[in-house]
Amino acid sequence: MRYYSLNKQAPAVDFQTATIAGQAPDGGLYFPERIPKFSPNLLHNLSTMPRAEVAFEVIRPYVGNTIPEDVLQKICAETVDFEFPLVPVTERIAALELFHGPTLAFKDVGARFMSRCLGYFSRQQKEPVTVLVATSGDTGGAVADGFLGVEGVEVVILYPSGKVSPLQELQLTTLGQNITALEVRGNFDDCQRLVKQAFLDPHIAAHRQLTSANSINVARWLPQQFYYCYALQQWTQKSPPVVAVPSGNFGNICAGLLAHASGLPIGHFVAACNANSAVADYLRTGTFSARTAVVTLSNAMDVGNPSNFGRILELFGQSHSGVSQLVSGAIISDQQTKETIRRVHQATGYLLDPHGAVAFKALEDYLADHPTDQGIFLETAHPVKFPEVVEPVIGRMVPVPEAVQGLLSRTKHSILLEPEYAALQEFLLR
Repeated sequence: MRYYSLNKQAPAVDFQTATIAGQAPDGGLYFPERIPKFSPNLLHNLSTMPRAEVAFEVIRPYVGNTIPEDVLQKICAETVDFEFPLVPVTERIAALELFHGPTLAFKDVGARFMSRCLGYFSRQQKEPVTVLVATSGDTGGAVADGFLGVEGVEVVILYPSGKVSPLQELQLTTLGQNITALEVRGNFDDCQRLVKQAFLDPHIAAHRQLTSANSINVARWLPQQFYYCYALQQWTQKSPPVVAVPSGNFGNICAGLLAHASGLPIGHFVAACNANSAVADYLRTGTFSARTAVVTLSNAMDVGNPSNFGRILELFGQSHSGVSQLVSGAIISDQQTKETIRRVHQATGYLLDPHGAVAFKALEDYLADHPTDQGIFLETAHPVKFPEVVEPVIGRMVPVPEAVQGLLSRTKHSILLEPEYAALQEFLLR
């Protein structure tokens, strides 16, 4: 498998080069030259196949011969060694829970897969690799955990000061070792802009070998297809489900669309957005306009100019009609988010996090207009990560899972950074 730049001004590369580089030299995102079809065996036996085997079959064509099959099988097994339960919430709606990994967020899958791939690649080269990543919430903790202690890899995480939850901040600022957190006095778009500038800076390139662990990196983006396969493993209805995805940088839903293009039977997608609605507006009007990010309760989705939107357009040949036939957009306000958390908890006992609440409401609204359909929403983070939002709504504390109880006594360590490229450049050239 080869990967080309969406800017079309750089040579095609293999999976190893695309993973290590993060993005192409011309600033474009890498995209596979072909979309492989899932094998009939995978689709026919999906419900009985072990998770690790499903992951291996899905990702193998994308990796090609850059990683030996026995090593790739081990990477896949370690990546998905936790549960992905499909939990009924109402008669027509089920939650695919993606928060049972070590940092209680869906991004554990991509971070674990990429860290192990990069760990394998780094053993074959002399120069250390610096993973430079921007986070709007859960990416930072998942990347920090996934790469902690990986030899030959240094991790630098940029996050917006005061705009991630307290638990999210502890997950990315308390590990130490090869993990450094840069606390940017700005928003996520500032963080993402600084990271993109660093990748195009020849001075940095001469000093460090950079790669990204955001979903712009193919090794972070592509394994997100696994979620949709695990949802279908557990889907017992005859008709394919409608799937609603909380969408910020649009890597998650883009991976789902890729799995659909490979043959996975999903009936329709709903891109569930908060007030950061550039893509939802595009789906409705055919016109895309990047915005400045707006702060909301579902902070991991506070992205005004989603990087992976270009990949979605590429997948559909730049056709608005093609995208909009398969994908609907929804815009859910903070007030609706809180009302949904309260209402669903009171009616069913199920506790949503703010991102899951956006997806639940978007799916609920879609199903109201399509009374014969049933659906799945992706619950991407544990509600304990957002106590300041969830607890006032339900009137009680959210129990802290054992997996993160130890974090609460740790001390935050971060470096404050102005949202100006000169500040990041100075840090990276040190």
